[in-house]
Amino acid sequence: MAHERDPRFDPRLTPYKDGVAEIALQGVITAARYVVGELLTCNVTSAAMSDEPGAHAEQSNQILFGERFKVIERKHDYVWGQSMRDGYVGYVHAGAFTSDWHLPTHFVSTLRTFVFADTSIKSAIKKILSLNSLVSVTREEGKFSFINDLGWVYTAHLSGFDRFADDYVDVAETFLHAPYQWGGRESIGVDCSGLVQQAIYATGRSCPRDTYMQAAELGDVIEIGPDFGGLERGDLVFWKGHVAIMMDAETIIHANAFHMKTAIKSLKDAVARIEASGNGLPTVFRRL
Repeated sequence: MAHERDPRFDPRLTPYKDGVAEIALQGVITAARYVVGELLTCNVTSAAMSDEPGAHAEQSNQILFGERFKVIERKHDYVWGQSMRDGYVGYVHAGAFTSDWHLPTHFVSTLRTFVFADTSIKSAIKKILSLNSLVSVTREEGKFSFINDLGWVYTAHLSGFDRFADDYVDVAETFLHAPYQWGGRESIGVDCSGLVQQAIYATGRSCPRDTYMQAAELGDVIEIGPDFGGLERGDLVFWKGHVAIMMDAETIIHANAFHMKTAIKSLKDAVARIEASGNGLPTVFRRL
């Protein structure tokens, strides 16, 4: 029997497909089978999420170290389910996860940090962690913190959940020159909405994953004239399928495929280039 998606629910955010749904959707979506999801934890620096299983599938999102994932279905070496942090649904390689869970006490508050084998910067590096990865600190020694039964992280690179960045634009700027990566939300490469999401996360606020979600939900819509006057630092400029952050009244920072990196450019130059490429003018401006 064929099962159609319910048009009321965004498939990117709804753990339902082929007649199988997460049990929390019982009574909301009609399904042939409801599943109590298995919670796993990402145990690698980052893991690709895709709409289809397989090494060659297009990446749509990423799961970062310490983030939880609810498994609804297993298919060969892949699991299908939902990221518990941003709600995104897709397939991830099962090898990225562990059933062990360490209650997060801190998050990585610098762009990138190392997990060392010992309390020395000369010791072996066991793992690299990106901004906003979630870790559990069990003890401290000198300038280092031991995390997740794994190794030692420089303590100044971690923050507790009572201490966040003040300015998300400052956070976004730390990604300057990071390569553009479709579906990326890690420190070595992001896409436009991934940059916005990770910068906002670092200030202790939630943020949707995709541009269309951000354009509908973040902050308040502001009216801007044809000369783009009245924009302020931190305002968001949305095109169809793209977003940029205002650094000041005239300058943006954005991860983009034209420069293939996170770049700082004139808003007016970006508007002219994007319009000339056939992708139109900005569709909405929002202020957090």
